[in-house]
Amino acid sequence: MRVRSFLVGLLPPVVAVGAAMIATSLVIVVTGGSAIDFLTTLFSLPQGRVLVDIVNQTSMLALAGFAAAICFRMGLFNIGVEGQYIIGSCAGAFFAVSGILGGFANIFGTLVVAVLAGAGWALIAGLLKVYRGVSEVISAIMLNYVALTLANYLVRTYGESSGYARTVGPLPASSQPLGFSVLPDAKDIWALAVLAVIVAVGYWFLLERTRFGFNLRATGESSSAATAGGIDARRMVLATMAISGAIAGLVWMPSFFGSTLTFGIPENFQTNLGFTGLAVALLGRNRSAGILVGALLFAYLAAQSNGLQRVGIATEIIGITQGVVVLAVVIAYEVVARRRRRAEQTAVAEQLGTVEDAKS
Repeated sequence: MRVRSFLVGLLPPVVAVGAAMIATSLVIVVTGGSAIDFLTTLFSLPQGRVLVDIVNQTSMLALAGFAAAICFRMGLFNIGVEGQYIIGSCAGAFFAVSGILGGFANIFGTLVVAVLAGAGWALIAGLLKVYRGVSEVISAIMLNYVALTLANYLVRTYGESSGYARTVGPLPASSQPLGFSVLPDAKDIWALAVLAVIVAVGYWFLLERTRFGFNLRATGESSSAATAGGIDARRMVLATMAISGAIAGLVWMPSFFGSTLTFGIPENFQTNLGFTGLAVALLGRNRSAGILVGALLFAYLAAQSNGLQRVGIATEIIGITQGVVVLAVVIAYEVVARRRRRAEQTAVAEQLGTVEDAKS
């Protein structure tokens, strides 16, 4: 029974990936490209630097996914992960390069600052929802643009000239770089990539093994029922938004301390990780293992897309693949869920029919 349940749970993502490959191949053929070249390049075995890039990108995408997922479990749509990620990165970078602390104390202090900045930014949307009834979707979208503008202003006003751009940094020598080499002739894997694993374990423990996690899931299922059960729904909204923003503040830290060492928009900074995290959370069904796998898949597709230019295919085609994967997996999971509910209802009806027959 467990094997069957596992296979049924594995079916939706497999179907989603297959559908994405078919849809993308059709688009490539229609636009005059070679679907065979696309599939061959995409499924070629990554080597050296590409493999390291996949691991590094997976860590950041997973963190963004967890930031979005905890709100999804609460019934909130925190589309503001991108803005919280930007603010956390900006605040952390300014603190890191200030030299207030040195060595590992500077690294730890920067992480704390990034977490607090991301949490504080997320709380703005939470407070507006709780006390003014403003949808977190609307306020978070606007806060994304405010965060981008504010970070740009701070960097251009207080940053240092770096060629044609202005950036914050570089880091003090005692705090850089954090990574370790696992393959010859390849970049280092960022040491702070381990944050993704730590957050994954913490996320699972918080939701599945604590009273707070139970309250969070209960409120997400039904806010009115949770309130009737003695749960303060408004406090849960604020706490969940703060935790989500705190995780979002960590997204850039593996790269910042691992190889980038500076902060500037758009230079030396990877935008849209927050938005991609929403897709990763949906693909992973808001579960720790699923989010890690989803982040790995998205990182793999992004890294392999660099080889598409050699066969005359635009790298932007991967955006179609990623979009179809998310859409297909959501549909597939819904189909599976409906079939399960129908099977459960049938089983209950059969059991009740058996009971009635016994009584008669």
